[in-house]
Amino acid sequence: MTDKLTRRDLLKPVQLLGLAFAAAIFAGFVTLMSMGFFQQGGGEQASRALVVGAIVAGVTFIVTLLILSLLLLAVDPATVQKPVDRPVLYDDPADAPDAPGGGSTTP
Repeated sequence: MTDKLTRRDLLKPVQLLGLAFAAAIFAGFVTLMSMGFFQQGGGEQASRALVVGAIVAGVTFIVTLLILSLLLLAVDPATVQKPVDRPVLYDDPADAPDAPGGGSTTP
């Protein structure tokens, strides 16, 4: 295995940021819609909605980025490319029902 980074490895941070940014845009838009930003004659209400929408979008961006990063830390990179030929919820491969000589047999 080489130590060179591939294009796929380099794009992962951009994908994380893109997904977090999309979630932030969605949350900010929903907040603006629910606070009546797009209605006629907003004035003070429109400026308050804009501030709250920006805060919600920022919090959503940070929380989404944090959660996705923590979920990626749970994955071992060495096991991503390895094929799995047995049920993953069994601790011992001999306990699998389709394993030769293994599995639970009910009389």
